[in-house]
Amino acid sequence: MRKSRVTILLLLALTMAGCGNNSSQSGNINGTWSATLTNTDGSTAYAFSTTFTDTSSNGLSITNFTFTAPGPCFSPYTASQYSETGSFTLSGNLNGNVTGTFGMTITTFFPSTNNVLTLNGAVSGGTITGTWTASGLTGCSGNGTFTFQPLPPV
Repeated sequence: MRKSRVTILLLLALTMAGCGNNSSQSGNINGTWSATLTNTDGSTAYAFSTTFTDTSSNGLSITNFTFTAPGPCFSPYTASQYSETGSFTLSGNLNGNVTGTFGMTITTFFPSTNNVLTLNGAVSGGTITGTWTASGLTGCSGNGTFTFQPLPPV
C-alpha cells in the first residue's frame, strides 16, 4: 500500500514537472500572431495578423483577422467579403519538445469562383512555418513560404 502511494506521488511530481518545463515552448497556439507570406523570389506576397484559439479536436478559432498586405487576391475586398478557417494538431513530450501541424484557408465569398489562399505547415516551439498557395480569379495565383510569429500580449 505504501509503495503504491509513493509511486503515485512520484508519477504526479514527474507529470507536473513536465507541464511546467519550458513554458515558453508549451505549444499553446492561443494568442495573437503575425504572418508573413513570401513569394518564391523572397518578396512579401501577403501579411496579416490574427488571433488563434484552440477549440480542441484539431479545431482552430480565428478572430481579429486583419491583412496588413492583402496581395492580389484580397486587396479589392473588405474583411466582410472573405472568411478564415483553420486546423491545428499538437504533440510533445515531457522535455518540452513541441511539434505539430497547422492548416489555414482564407476564402472570398463569390457565387462561382472564389479566391483561395491555403497555408499548410508545421508548429515547432513558438513558430509556425510552411508553404502557401493562392488560386482563383484572374490575377490571383502564386505560392511560396510563410512564417507566423506570436505577438506579445497587450
